[in-house]
Formats: sequence, C-alpha cells, structure tokens
Amino acid sequence: MSAPDPHLLGPGLLPTPFTAAEIRDATGPGKTIRIRIDLPDGTTATRVNRFSETDADGATLERWSLPDRSDLTADRVTWLDLQRHAAFDAATTTVSTESLTTPLGEVECLRYDSEDGTFWFSLAHPGMPVQYESEGVRTTVVDIERNPRANVAPPA
Repeated sequence: MSAPDPHLLGPGLLPTPFTAAEIRDATGPGKTIRIRIDLPDGTTATRVNRFSETDADGATLERWSLPDRSDLTADRVTWLDLQRHAAFDAATTTVSTESLTTPLGEVECLRYDSEDGTFWFSLAHPGMPVQYESEGVRTTVVDIERNPRANVAPPA
C-alpha cells in the first residue's frame, strides 16, 4: 500500500500546488513578501507579509500595509493552515499550467480557476499565489526577500 499523497487534503478536493513541508522548506525566519493590490477604482495598495519565529510546525505571520504600518497584525499559522488555503473544490475548480509574467519575472504556474477567483501559484515559489484575481481586485506578489535573521520586527 502506498503512502497517501500529501497534496490531497480531503475527499472532493483538488491536489494543492504545494505540501505543508514544501511551504515550510521555502520559508525561513524573516522571509518578506511585498504585495500590490490593484483595486477596481484604479487605486493601488501595498501589503507586506513577514514570517518570524519559524519552527517545524509553523511560524508567526506579521502583516501590515504601507506606508503607515498602523494595521500591523501578528498571528501564529501552521504550514498545514497555509497549505489548506489552496485546497480547492474539485467539482467547481479547474487546474491548468500557464507561464505568467510578473514582477518576479517569467514564472511557470499552476492556475486554479474557481468560483472564488483565479489563482496563479508559481512552481518556483512555494506558498501563496504570486497573483490572484477576484471580484475586480488583482493581487500580485512584487518581491520576495529571504532574510536569514530570526524574529525580525517590522521597520519603524
């Protein structure tokens, strides 16, 4: 009997693009992801996600908006929690491969088209989608910085 596929999180779900272990291995303390959010009215916003206090089970995920950082939050997440974000219903979602040009460069992606929107997961960047679109909002990862320093606080 073969081991269960770690990409499959339950019946009726499509395989996730990454396992919890792949996300963990790609995420170290201080990893910082900058995200541009393009809103339907033509305005943009910038968000930052930073991982700290990483261990085998998860990390502290700090999030804030630029430029003022007044909405800083920090929550404990597990690698499995992050994997679950990409567990899409097999009956209502299609998966394809697509090359996508992003601020990270040309990336090969798994594209998930679901009732909630379209999500592009870069095969070279295990974790959150490098781009997703939903209800007229486009969210794009513009930079991923790997920082080996543990427990990095957001800049003042």
